[in-house]
Amino acid sequence: MRPRTLDELLGQDEVLGPGKPLRRAVESDDLRSLILWGPPGSGKTTLAHVVRLRTRHHFESMSAVLSGVKELREVLEEAAERRRHDGRRTILFIDEIHRYNKAQQDALLSHVESGDVILIGATTENPSFEVNAALLSRSRVVVLKPLDEAQLLAILRRALGDAERGLAAGQADVTEDALGYLARTSDGDARTALNVLELAVTTTPAVDGRRRVDLAGMQEAFARKSLLYDRAGEEHYNIISALHKSIRNSDADAGLYWLARMLEAGEDPLYVARRLVRFASEDVGLADPQALVQAMAAQQAVHFVGMPEGALALAQAVVYLAAAPKSNALYRAYGEAAGDALTTRAEPVPLWIRNAPTPLMKGLGYGKDYRYAHDEPDAVAAMECLPDNLRGRRYYHPTTRGVEADLAARLQKARTIREGSK
Repeated sequence: MRPRTLDELLGQDEVLGPGKPLRRAVESDDLRSLILWGPPGSGKTTLAHVVRLRTRHHFESMSAVLSGVKELREVLEEAAERRRHDGRRTILFIDEIHRYNKAQQDALLSHVESGDVILIGATTENPSFEVNAALLSRSRVVVLKPLDEAQLLAILRRALGDAERGLAAGQADVTEDALGYLARTSDGDARTALNVLELAVTTTPAVDGRRRVDLAGMQEAFARKSLLYDRAGEEHYNIISALHKSIRNSDADAGLYWLARMLEAGEDPLYVARRLVRFASEDVGLADPQALVQAMAAQQAVHFVGMPEGALALAQAVVYLAAAPKSNALYRAYGEAAGDALTTRAEPVPLWIRNAPTPLMKGLGYGKDYRYAHDEPDAVAAMECLPDNLRGRRYYHPTTRGVEADLAARLQKARTIREGSK
């Protein structure tokens, strides 16, 4: 059912709609090098197939998974010879180009620069990270989006009605709720949708010459969907960012959803636990000191009981952190303190708060005039503890949310007593 013309290709109207530059380039056979970036089943290989059927240039197709430098060099040398011999350029389609290492991508560069090769690279990974900057600068990046439900439904109905390439010969009747379910759960992936549809139709017994696929049959054919996720790729960082920012915004429902997306796709639960521990200090801090306790307890629970049971401990931590009062005062305070530690003169520790374990050190004044806080009425001595060049510097500015409001009052009282030393 792969489309053979631009008119058959559904979706991607933002880049392939009538009058769009890329469509005009394909129709006029005047392409420049492209990097097609999009999720599985969004039409990257299909677009290359349409170009192959239309172009007057020689067309070569390779998979970065199955080919190495030797095979690539052979194709590139043939492309250079072809252009010298009869002037024909070569359109080289490389599927999963992100699988090529730097040396392999470098081998492409000179041939793209010389014009021997018009590159069409397809990738599911962010080309900013996976494609060499020099090669990227010589190509146009085209972003393809997942197909929406309406587009997937159109593709499925087209397959059911096509006797030559589709499933019409199978005499299939698929209910609307079954088609709707498949369109929703395919995550914009036309390949997945068509594969599941074929499986559902071909494995359903015929009754009176017809194969009737209902919702239950479609769900059985789908089994369990594979979530789009790469533990080392961009989607990993996109989803952990979504989790962090949802909890920061006190949205427990969104936090639970993004947590489930990660865990059900196979993410390391201890990685998620580490991020929640970080969140507890960075975004909740002392507005609720129990947040860090909850996050650490979740980490220990995951480590102790494993998965899938440990998912509930992480879910508990997510909901607690979402509901907790928020403060990034600690995060900002440490950043400012670290900045001063790195950029100001490293003044000596004031003598009165130095330890004096030897007579020599006592003789040099170590510990002289130190006031033991527990001997003071409020357990605070009128004594400066910062070096002279930072005297009076404030890093921690507590909010008025949660427990931090009480801490702010106590710290201010202590600060007033200490200022009596000035």
